[in-house]
Amino acid sequence: MSTPYIRRLRPAFSTLSLLLLLSACGGAGGEEIGAVDTVFKLIGPDHKIVVDAYDDPKVAGVTCYVSRAKTGGLKGAFGLAEDKAEASIACRQTGVISFGDKPLDKQEEMFSERISLVFKRLRVVRMIDTKRNTLVYLTYSDRVIEGSPQNSVTAVPVPAGTVIPVK
Repeated sequence: MSTPYIRRLRPAFSTLSLLLLLSACGGAGGEEIGAVDTVFKLIGPDHKIVVDAYDDPKVAGVTCYVSRAKTGGLKGAFGLAEDKAEASIACRQTGVISFGDKPLDKQEEMFSERISLVFKRLRVVRMIDTKRNTLVYLTYSDRVIEGSPQNSVTAVPVPAGTVIPVK
């Protein structure tokens, strides 16, 4: 191959490398339940509100539903957009509540997901209210420099007679 030919291919390889990197950087994500469009975009996907379901990995029988804004357009299509720091959460008992072999921390991050290319994350924290035998879930977003005070909270009462094992 000649050197001019390789020079012409470099931009294509750079773009392909960037796309592979961005797809590898995606968040863990939950199971998407649905979405509604909020703003039409002529080029790229529309802005939307998505609803995802996340099963608590340490508490069987509890599912959290998180709704959040997802930016569309070209930046959203390529994973370069920064989604808004606004989310809502509703956790519910979806089966028989049971706990694994290990006791739970009094407060623990249940999951987090990237909502910008590098610096911003959506987080869900599980807290245990032992006095009321209740699991409390809080969602918020943070950023390396400055987080957002916007948050949402929900609670799942554990049936009487079922003790929440706490460290």
